[in-house]
Amino acid sequence: MSRFTLTRPRRAALLATLSAAALTASGLVFAGAADAGTTLGASAAEKGRYFGAAIAGGRLGDSTYTRILRTEFNSVTAENEMKWDATEPQQGQFNYTNGDRILNEGLSNGSKVRGHALLWHNQEPQWARSMEGSALRNAAINHVTQVATHYKGKIHSWDVVNEAFADGGSGGRRDSNLQRTGNDWIEAAFRAARNADPGAKLCYNDYNTDGINAKSTGIYNMVRDFKSRGVPIDCVGFQSHLGTTIDSTYQANLQRFADLGVDVQITELDVAQGGNQANIYAAVTRACLAVSRCTGITVWGIRDTDSWRTGENPLLFDGSGNKKAAYTAVLNALNAGGTTTPPTTPPTTPPSTPTTPPPSGSCSATVTLNSWNGGFVANVRVNAGSSALNGWTIRVTLPSGSAVTSTWSATASGSSGTVNFRNVDYNRQIPAGGNTEFGFQGTGAGPTATPVCTAG
Repeated sequence: MSRFTLTRPRRAALLATLSAAALTASGLVFAGAADAGTTLGASAAEKGRYFGAAIAGGRLGDSTYTRILRTEFNSVTAENEMKWDATEPQQGQFNYTNGDRILNEGLSNGSKVRGHALLWHNQEPQWARSMEGSALRNAAINHVTQVATHYKGKIHSWDVVNEAFADGGSGGRRDSNLQRTGNDWIEAAFRAARNADPGAKLCYNDYNTDGINAKSTGIYNMVRDFKSRGVPIDCVGFQSHLGTTIDSTYQANLQRFADLGVDVQITELDVAQGGNQANIYAAVTRACLAVSRCTGITVWGIRDTDSWRTGENPLLFDGSGNKKAAYTAVLNALNAGGTTTPPTTPPTTPPSTPTTPPPSGSCSATVTLNSWNGGFVANVRVNAGSSALNGWTIRVTLPSGSAVTSTWSATASGSSGTVNFRNVDYNRQIPAGGNTEFGFQGTGAGPTATPVCTAG
């Protein structure tokens, strides 16, 4: 029960007022904070979290839909309006009308807004589906840059890449035209998003990762690698489209990702109708509250009739907008779940250069290629020797007829023949024995000779 549900009205009013004042002072005030403990969003806000819903612009004219949205939730996610096919229906021609409608609905209600999703193979616009190689890579990175720039400063968390890992027991990447541009395409997307909107949390989002399994482990390994190399990733989203059971390692899985130094978020929660629905919803809520870096929960829709899971009645409100037993179970779990507060860590940013730079030592470089007929992506690893590096330049010799078309995490001098790649500010310094990576894409054949590294 909510601690604000008391038999003494004056005491209840006083407690609610004090709670709202405390939330305002801490900067965590959301819509409905004065009624803390009586709605999903307000109760989550007491714990320093959000409880949100994915919404569709086409339903915002429904008074029952908007009443529940504005009363119960303190975060919104666009179901489709911010995806690639919606925001860039023709190459280079951007349309933000529907995405802005979702944004404005959330902001006008005092809610956080999650961005979903910058790159996803399944909702590419038709013009991108037929692209490959450098043309697709350039188009994808441009899309990330343009959309993240448009919403700069207004989005709390972006699902930068969605569903890039394969189902089954391999734990590997899903085959897609994006993946075929090079295994570093996810990294390149995250770096582009960070450059475009340094204040947004950057997330990787996927499904069938609701326990410790091959797929979630593959993602875990990617996140661990990204963190070790300074790739800007701040959070991992777990969709949690659940059936009639919940994996026994659900909470442990969230915790192992949090232990890598990233936030975790439940991003698309829905649970099939059945005798165990309320219990599963409550278990997910308790698991999030138990993991200090679990910053919030989003349900994928509001009423059962709004759900993509037709006939499964998987949400917290029935088709008429009435609260279900699952709603009560979630609210009770939120109110009983303690006050563990996620750490208020900002998005990961590249390290700044110290006033007194360390001396530079020797260095070396290696290159790996992903090639196709007419193009390639090169990933270059820069290795420091026994002394730290403070700046580096990599000289790459390209075969005759080849040319560099785009570069990330470095600046290029020239585009053909001998090309010099120099560090950018955030990867200038490499500790002794450490390494960093940059990449470039090109036409023709990729380089075969070992790159030459010069320190300083």
